[in-house]
Amino acid sequence: MSSHILRNTLLAVALFAITLPAFFCNSPGSNEEVQASLWKNVYDTAAHYVGIQTCRMCHESIYETFIKTGMGQSFGLATKEKSAADFSPAHALVYDSALDYYYRPYWDRDTFYIMEFRVEAGDTVHKRIQKVNYIVGSGQHTNSHIFNTNGYLFQAPITFYTQKHRWDLAPGFEKGASSRFQRLIELECMSCHNGYPEFVANSENKFISVKTGIDCERCHGPGSLHVQARQTAIPVDTSKTPDYTIVNPRRLSTELQNNVCQRCHLQGISVINDGKTFYDFRPGMKLSEVLNVFMPEYEGAQDKMIMASHVERMKKSQCYVRSGKMSCVTCHNPHVSVKFTPRIQYLNACQGCHGNVAGQHQCTESTQVRAAQNNDCVTCHMPHNSSIDIPHVAVTDHFIRKRPIADTMAKKITAFLGLKCFNNDKPDAITIARGYLEFYERYAHSVELLDSAILYLNRQKDEEAAKKQNRDYIWAYYLLNDFQHEVKYAAQLKPSDINDAWTAYRIGEAYFQLQHADSALSWYKRATEIWKYGLDFENKYGICLLALNRVPEAFDVFRFVLNENPAHVSANTNLGFICMQQGNNKMAYDYIMRAWQLDPDYEQNLINLAVWYHNNNMPDKAKSSLEHLLKKHPENERAKAMFADLAGIGH
Repeated sequence: MSSHILRNTLLAVALFAITLPAFFCNSPGSNEEVQASLWKNVYDTAAHYVGIQTCRMCHESIYETFIKTGMGQSFGLATKEKSAADFSPAHALVYDSALDYYYRPYWDRDTFYIMEFRVEAGDTVHKRIQKVNYIVGSGQHTNSHIFNTNGYLFQAPITFYTQKHRWDLAPGFEKGASSRFQRLIELECMSCHNGYPEFVANSENKFISVKTGIDCERCHGPGSLHVQARQTAIPVDTSKTPDYTIVNPRRLSTELQNNVCQRCHLQGISVINDGKTFYDFRPGMKLSEVLNVFMPEYEGAQDKMIMASHVERMKKSQCYVRSGKMSCVTCHNPHVSVKFTPRIQYLNACQGCHGNVAGQHQCTESTQVRAAQNNDCVTCHMPHNSSIDIPHVAVTDHFIRKRPIADTMAKKITAFLGLKCFNNDKPDAITIARGYLEFYERYAHSVELLDSAILYLNRQKDEEAAKKQNRDYIWAYYLLNDFQHEVKYAAQLKPSDINDAWTAYRIGEAYFQLQHADSALSWYKRATEIWKYGLDFENKYGICLLALNRVPEAFDVFRFVLNENPAHVSANTNLGFICMQQGNNKMAYDYIMRAWQLDPDYEQNLINLAVWYHNNNMPDKAKSSLEHLLKKHPENERAKAMFADLAGIGH
């Protein structure tokens, strides 16, 4: 199991050729030292978040406009008022042809549900109904949907695309890649699509509470020092001097301004620095103090963009490169929705550098063409472009070019050039290696990416680097399925040495795949100690206990998983197996059928169901289960053998 099988799919692009150009090979070096700041709420650990309603008390007019922006509307409860979707019968039906499921969203009074069903020979043979709790997205481009199971958040498999006014599979769920109702909403997702939530730290996707929209402090930093100062001190005249109790992005350097925005508008492969989390970035910092964001570079792909890559595209522009002062707030007022921003604001930003002043560049297009476009610079130089990660969506391309359409129309991707870090000119070799590992695991399974990762890991040999590299070599060889090589690195370690749950899990999995369940157990256990509420780790720990015939302990682990998430398919399957082995037919059937209702195509559960039917003298139903299994998973050798045995072949 890969760590990012459980994560959002961002991008899928075929790799046509792999090269390692020298211009992406940065010299090894440590991450940048933490910088001092005049802004008191940047590094002061006493500064804490106070919430948007506290800010509103003194900034009502800004609140009223901000709350209507895409950021202010980014996340909300699943209400009819929040939804931009069309629920009429003509629109509200989606068919996943790869997995053969239909989806129908609907309201029952004021509650939003999504029904998944399958039809065979005119009959409904599967139906699952899932309540939706939250809607993600302002509705300018999409509404996606999240449901809550005991604090664990998951994404639903369908999205409404407002620009095309249609329902379809959610991004990353297309072409057989749908995880249906099992895609975890982790902190990386939540921390960009919403205000900072209360998160259960020893989990992947469990939350105590979540906000409803991006709030003021995501761009201004925690507000407690500012509130305290305003309550106890004379107000600062900000027309004369900054109020250093809270960051004002307009007063930051151009680089730091862009760092605020690119925390979420530089969507790519985020590699978090050791000891940091997605919570740790604050406005006024360099983003590279917390994480480094890599983007894949392709030859012939200038017109290929992902939706939230605004900063990456801007940084490719000569306007940015040559001016040295261009930031997102050059054109945008983050307190006002783009829907309500006068067009002249953007045109004035262009004219500020390309106006009618001697020595400034003028538009060379003909008067007739310019008139046809109402002298609108943005229409010609920043046209709408479709995104390669989000279907049915077109957004403004922030790669400003003289001839953006003519330059790119005929070009196609011809080669993968490498990964480029867009918020740090000199990431160290280990960080680059982790970028390649992330890219492989999440988006493009080309073994050359792993070769590149190992190449970069081999570049740093010092003792401190070696301590960090152990986990990365383990990660690389795990992805290569080279479990023998992986355990060679693990042999140097004890479970108590590891503080990363995924590293502990990967070591456990290596031993387990090598059929050393006894050695795997302590590593799986260590993963669950680090992430007690990492339910897939708990489930795998239970499987290992079961393999060692420690059945009562395994039973307790699976029960814990189901107490946390009753819809965990594998835990239901495993408890069904245990109960069947113990001769408790009724309880076994209940667990097996619960798993079947959740996922009618789950291989191991279909085998268990066939065995249950066989044991209970229902051979036709046993055959039917195996036929269905082989229809969905034709390479399952165990099912083939069982079916042959039931059919009496060879007897």
